Amino acid sequence: MTTVLLVDDQALLRMGFRLVIESEPDLQVVGEASDGRSALHQVAALAPDVVLMDIRMRGMDGIEATRRLVAEHPAARVLVLTTFDVDEYAFAALRSGASGFLLKNARPEELVDAIRTVASGSSVVEPRIVRRMLDLFAAHLPTATDDTSPDGLSPVLRTLTPRELDVLRCVAEGLSNAEIAERFTLSATTVKTHVGNMLAKLGVRDRVQAVIVAYESGLVGPVSSPRSVPRASTP
Repeated sequence: MTTVLLVDDQALLRMGFRLVIESEPDLQVVGEASDGRSALHQVAALAPDVVLMDIRMRGMDGIEATRRLVAEHPAARVLVLTTFDVDEYAFAALRSGASGFLLKNARPEELVDAIRTVASGSSVVEPRIVRRMLDLFAAHLPTATDDTSPDGLSPVLRTLTPRELDVLRCVAEGLSNAEIAERFTLSATTVKTHVGNMLAKLGVRDRVQAVIVAYESGLVGPVSSPRSVPRASTP
């Protein structure tokens, strides 16, 4: 059974989400909250597997709540709700540690599929969409220049092997494991191992967070203005 906490300042929306979620035999709503502060209390008390988080709420909004929730309760997964597919608030929530976002007008089957996906440890927003959001909101990102070494890599990236750097670049492009395997003539198992090692070294939980790290550390930049970080050539 996957447990879900609903966080939205509109009671009718929470009721609708509850009806959809509880129609599924493997999903259970264990609580509701109308703002971020209440959500934190509910997570501490109920330990839900997934938090369905609205962003624009009075008091503590969903962005701050997500940041604190991920830091204080790393086992919980956050799925943020947004009105637009490219939304600066949803982008901020992803940077704060959310595992993906869902449109508020999503179909019922999309909602339950997203909850199951997030609960399994995966993300529900494609890296390609994250890359598009990063391009749009590049002005809000820090520039990684002062901490880079002579080879152009930031300290966090220097923990990766050359092949793991290549894999990270591919993930930032939105490539799947199968596409990465084809590009470098590797087996699917080998790519999966590289991806797992890369995520562990970067200290992130999924590919979405890895894309953000790649962007903020300067490994990749806006499509229209790529940054000149040297490519790794060693296998």
